[in-house]
Amino acid sequence: MALAVAHSRGLDGLNAPPVLVEVHIASGLPSFTLVGLPDTEVKEARDRVRAAILNSGFEFPAKRITVNLAPADLPKESGRFDLPIALGILAASGQAPAKVLADHEFAGELSLSGELRPIRGALAMALQTAGNGKAFILPEASAREAALTGADNILAANSLLEVCAHLAGQQMLAAAPAVDSEKPPVFPDLAEVRGQHQAKRALEVAAAGGHSLMMIGPPGSGKSMLAARLPGLMPPLEIEAARASAAVLSLAGQFRPESFGIRPYRQPHHTASAVALVGGGNPPRPGEISLAHQGILFLDEIPEFDRKVLETLREPLETGRIHIARAARHAEFPAEFQLVAAMNPCPCGFHGHSNGKCRCTPDQIARYKGRLSGPFLDRIDILIEVPALPAEALSGKSDGETSASVRQRVEPAATRQYERQHKPNARLTAGEVEVHCVPDDAGSNLLKQAITRLDLSARAWHRILKVARTIADLAGSERILAPHVGEAIQYRRLTHD
Repeated sequence: MALAVAHSRGLDGLNAPPVLVEVHIASGLPSFTLVGLPDTEVKEARDRVRAAILNSGFEFPAKRITVNLAPADLPKESGRFDLPIALGILAASGQAPAKVLADHEFAGELSLSGELRPIRGALAMALQTAGNGKAFILPEASAREAALTGADNILAANSLLEVCAHLAGQQMLAAAPAVDSEKPPVFPDLAEVRGQHQAKRALEVAAAGGHSLMMIGPPGSGKSMLAARLPGLMPPLEIEAARASAAVLSLAGQFRPESFGIRPYRQPHHTASAVALVGGGNPPRPGEISLAHQGILFLDEIPEFDRKVLETLREPLETGRIHIARAARHAEFPAEFQLVAAMNPCPCGFHGHSNGKCRCTPDQIARYKGRLSGPFLDRIDILIEVPALPAEALSGKSDGETSASVRQRVEPAATRQYERQHKPNARLTAGEVEVHCVPDDAGSNLLKQAITRLDLSARAWHRILKVARTIADLAGSERILAPHVGEAIQYRRLTHD
């Protein structure tokens, strides 16, 4: 047979559109032509496939070989097409059965010896192959990752030879088992942070409602320690949220099956560019905000980030998605991350400190704080001060709660939110706030006074109500009372200091 067709998958953002790998072998001078908008990685498959076929004991046809990757207008990248190209050549040359190719989909990079190497994006591809009636053959490491989707059509292979034996019915491939985490995740304990009771309370509220948080304080006051302990306070991920997070990490080749279900914690350096933070490139790849999907994005020393870079966070903070538009490609990635930021009160970091070291002028302090725009700060739910600790607090025994005890309050509060509105309070829309976040009369009057005195925006009004709703959930209260509103207002005061 001179023509064979194998099925595979491409990647377009989080989508995995089907790709037909058509192989035609004709008489003529030996050549190997690859068409269908392949990039450099795909073009290099010619040499990998030739060596893999020969080293697997097959014959490489000394004829005119044409490989078409359809559809032609979809850019093809990475080495995932090595396996279907090799199988197409073997089927077209009569060395492998061609009819059974229609019942399978293939993706995998070949080594020169014919061994299969893992690919990125396996989990995202597997999510879209489920239920199509075809077995999906992947390298073993990628198959273990793809099996986390719960699909039963994932088959694991170690080499080209094993795949050919399976297609010929000689030795069938086994279904890939999903990897179960043997040990629960271990996070740093909140009890290790001395003092800072107000900051710990704010951390509890942020964990319960998924709220964004900014901590302001001098160096060494514990801001980074507090941020690192937030994952240990949060409720576990639901299975669908865990799969969505894993799919994005898989696109970047950063997913590990043993970490499935653990919230990602991303901490980019302040020199990160806008593309590194929100995503981009050609083809578009997810950035840090998408890699932190369903997890935490911690920006330490946030005023040191380029202001234009920070402004790109405004839209995803509101919508939970990022749309990347380029001249030739468009892509959309999820970005439901929880922003946690930390900053010093002034350039030297010691403004207001009892040691009196600060020599920053009011103009220098104003310029430093001015690196964060008003619209950006308006999108942060909780702003707290983390003061320097006295020597007595550092030398005494730890008297704080453990992460486990705080999580026992956070999990029921999160459960109330999902039973009531199927999302955390931080993700409520303006219309949903009017339904689910109605305070009592005393709370409403208190909020009106705060809006007038602090000159807060309509966005701040809604964010105060969302935080108050979370505080009420932590207290087990159906109604939002005045004390809940009062505490939520305290978390907005620093924006106007």
